[in-house]
Amino acid sequence: MGSLPLDRVNVTRPFQIVGTDYAGPFNVKQTRIRNPVITKAYVVIFICFITKAIHIELASDMTTNTFLSCFKRFISRRNKPTKVYCDNGSYYKGADNVLRELYNLLNSTGHQNKVLEYGTSERITFNFIPSYSPVFGGLWEAGVKSVKYHMKRVIGNAVLTFEELYTVLVQIESILNSRPLTPLSRDCNDMTYLTPAHFLTGAPFTSYPELNLMDVNVGKLSFWRQCTQMQQTFWRQWHKQYLVMLQSRPKWQNQQPNLQKGTMVLLRSDSISPLSWPVGRIVNVIPGRDNLVRALDVKTAKGFIVRTSVMKVSPLPIDYN
Repeated sequence: MGSLPLDRVNVTRPFQIVGTDYAGPFNVKQTRIRNPVITKAYVVIFICFITKAIHIELASDMTTNTFLSCFKRFISRRNKPTKVYCDNGSYYKGADNVLRELYNLLNSTGHQNKVLEYGTSERITFNFIPSYSPVFGGLWEAGVKSVKYHMKRVIGNAVLTFEELYTVLVQIESILNSRPLTPLSRDCNDMTYLTPAHFLTGAPFTSYPELNLMDVNVGKLSFWRQCTQMQQTFWRQWHKQYLVMLQSRPKWQNQQPNLQKGTMVLLRSDSISPLSWPVGRIVNVIPGRDNLVRALDVKTAKGFIVRTSVMKVSPLPIDYN
């Protein structure tokens, strides 16, 4: 594995250096009337190289002007970047007809020249990665996976309007930017943690309470209740995937270090609301006869101490304790 590029490790403000990519297509309907016109829409993802914060825009078609409109909206909300890394679309060449429209745009010389011309006028440097080398764009490919993998499963065959789909995408953006990264202090009584949202607004993202709609029949829900149900379904699937990623323990292959007292962990639960991350501090570890910790006592943010298995907690991805 190669070393991280300098743009990934130098200190910059959020979204000063970004990677961008497309995801989709998704079907959208023009109106809510019976037998509406169905068209395609694409998701444009911008990911910060330093904080890994994600910004999502929705493109109504595959034209250069639409991409530049999405880019201008991104600048208006996140400030102007100095460098933008993006694909040139060559590895879409072998894709089926569904992605041919995307390939034709990204691999178009006219598109690249117009984007470069706009970037030059705004003093923004665009960098197109080498052909057939998506490994050079691993950072934004991971962001696309986080959005697209579950989006396809959450939306399914449902066809939303442009406003409904855009609302769901912004809620998904908030969910992804709420993920904990590292504790904010070494104090065992401090349960605060750092998230990508702290770099954007100075505080973690929160959401107002909603009724649990995941098990309600879609036919009984209004259009906007369906959007809420999709957000909750995405949250249930993605936050489990995130916790599993933090709790990587290959069986019989690699011995993981024991969890230590004072470590901040995420408590795994199937009944938490979106953007809610229950955290706690380990106050006591209980090793087995082989000196491997398999049970522990965790002090929650509410002050309760619960005894649980190591399989029910996930340490934060970055911890300096």
